[in-house]
Amino acid sequence: MLITLDGVKKRYGPVEALRGLTASIEGRVIGLLGPNGAGKSTLLKALLGLTPFAGAARVLGLDPRAASFQIRDKVGYMPETDSYLPNMNAVELCAYAGELSGLPRSAAMQRAHAALFYANLEDKRYLKVEGYSTGMKQRVKLAQALVHDPELLFLDEPTNGLDPVGREEMLALIAELPRRRGCAVILSTHLLPDVERLCDQVMVMHQGQLQFSGTLAALRGGTAAVRYEVRVKEGPERLAERLAAAGCAVEQGPGELVVSLLAGAGTDLIFREARAAGVQVRHLAPERATLEAAFLRTLEEAR
Repeated sequence: MLITLDGVKKRYGPVEALRGLTASIEGRVIGLLGPNGAGKSTLLKALLGLTPFAGAARVLGLDPRAASFQIRDKVGYMPETDSYLPNMNAVELCAYAGELSGLPRSAAMQRAHAALFYANLEDKRYLKVEGYSTGMKQRVKLAQALVHDPELLFLDEPTNGLDPVGREEMLALIAELPRRRGCAVILSTHLLPDVERLCDQVMVMHQGQLQFSGTLAALRGGTAAVRYEVRVKEGPERLAERLAAAGCAVEQGPGELVVSLLAGAGTDLIFREARAAGVQVRHLAPERATLEAAFLRTLEEAR
């Protein structure tokens, strides 16, 4: 089990930031979803042992209050705010993060170069971080979180402030993490499309409380079908016919198809039938409106 929570509470003076969170969290990429001020960042800091809390928690089997240093040896953390030190270049920053995680100096330097290569900063690694663009600063934060090869990665608003190109680059890097780096990811965000694209599990927080924990399908309402928006260059009727013959439910709207895949089927089915129909897919994405409606419904139920 990645994380267990049992009545986790955190108070800042009169403000209850966390209000009795209880859950068992497992998965490949888990979305920690909620509006700003929901308590997401506070929860991550509590799990890292960076802030005291009431209740009980385990991260990779370790208690944050008794084993915070061991947890930080196994967990990478990309904070929401800028976290670089003045006058350090990217290699120095990442190597320093590696040493703080317990790596010897030589190993930390070697891992720093590898992490910066993964984050597509190899040619900028000797520049001072304060001169980086917003997108580059986000990527160097990801690199320093990866430098000690963690089992679990906490990403706090990793696409915050990025333009569309930078956001796409960051999401592509995160999507590859479980396969290429072998780590699980907790993605804290208020952006529904990021969760829809990357996550297999989701937790919804609101005003310090955990309103939902489970699969995306369960959040939508437990349906076994997953719906995708599909736009093609030409010939949507041919693709709709083939998908229907393959057992998919297909709705044809203005300029696009909405395709329901049964549980266990993947998007490779859509691409396979498109090739067979001689149709070029120009756009394929989960139907976001369904997740938005489910998220808003969950928040409404909390009031």
